[in-house]
Amino acid sequence: MPIPNEQREYTFEDYLNWPEDERWEIIDGIAYCQATPSPVHQNISMNLSRILSNYFLDKECKVFAAPFTVRLPMKEGQTDEKKNNRIVKPDLSVICDKGRLDKNGYSGAPTLIVEIVSRSSAKKDNIIKVSKYEQAGVKEYWIVTPETETIMSYVLDEHGEFPRPEMYVLGEDEEIVSKVFTDLTIKLENIFETWI
Repeated sequence: MPIPNEQREYTFEDYLNWPEDERWEIIDGIAYCQATPSPVHQNISMNLSRILSNYFLDKECKVFAAPFTVRLPMKEGQTDEKKNNRIVKPDLSVICDKGRLDKNGYSGAPTLIVEIVSRSSAKKDNIIKVSKYEQAGVKEYWIVTPETETIMSYVLDEHGEFPRPEMYVLGEDEEIVSKVFTDLTIKLENIFETWI
């Protein structure tokens, strides 16, 4: 099947037939093409990948970096995985339930998701995905914005909702502390340190 070019609802079944060298997401049936990451984006992604991978060494959870496919939980009443219309490729996913891993990625809600914002993904990361990750039950969601050197941290509350996020700013805050992995503390300068 060719890449999406028509107005209709897409599903995981469609996604499996698209070219592997292109990065697509499907959110509520709408296909979104992901832009090629910038060098700054990649630098920050590698910094966080290294820090998180070291933290989770010898622990139950593991870190997966993009391109890694996550099939978010389907709407209530849906059972056919091929009809799932919530397929995302977060920049970083922390997975704590290895039983949900398969050859196509992960089926379920990662415990922690990190998205690194680009101009083309800002609306999707800051509005659409906040809602979808909240609905899916992602426990913690970090939005990293290279341009402003900030991180917004959303943490799922006891009602299954993301209340107002905490903002971390390089130069004002020294570190970000995970609310889910309470002994995970990262210096912001180590996240935003780049060659560019």
